[in-house]
Amino acid sequence: MTAPDPQPHPVASAASAPATAARAGDTAAARLKERIYATITLTAVVVALAEGDSVDHGEAALTVAVAALGVWLATLVADEQSHRALTRRSANRAEIRTALHVSSPLLLGAVGPLVLIGMSALGAMDLVTALLIGAGVEVATLFLWGWRTGLRLGNGPVSAMISGLLDTVIGVGVVAVKLLGGH
Repeated sequence: MTAPDPQPHPVASAASAPATAARAGDTAAARLKERIYATITLTAVVVALAEGDSVDHGEAALTVAVAALGVWLATLVADEQSHRALTRRSANRAEIRTALHVSSPLLLGAVGPLVLIGMSALGAMDLVTALLIGAGVEVATLFLWGWRTGLRLGNGPVSAMISGLLDTVIGVGVVAVKLLGGH
């Protein structure tokens, strides 16, 4: 039988505590979180564009690019504000580089839809078709991340399939909520 620890573990002070989840945890996990968030957000934007009355290629490309840029900038602002609130200081260069690195996948979510919009502008397909394919690819990506996570948990292929399907259903549900709310 062991005796209880006579001294409580020290609580990190605001000055020594990590500023945000993005800076505190595993960088790969934080980057994946940002990529999943961007995927869901941009899927909603792309589906809304596909449902729109008359959108042209330039307007669609600009909407997707500005949505990705806006989400990325909002994330950087929120990251810096939370950093200041918790540490009582501005981020240093290393922390800024980390925040930029962690949040950069938010911009990657726009690549697929922009490539498809570009292909449509070149005549390879109708714009609405390109947008719907882009949304489908993003939803399939959600499934693949969930499936991969299920495999990594080691519970077998059936569990991985269920994990992928659950992530897809949740992602599609969030997209539906965003569309209902005007994204």
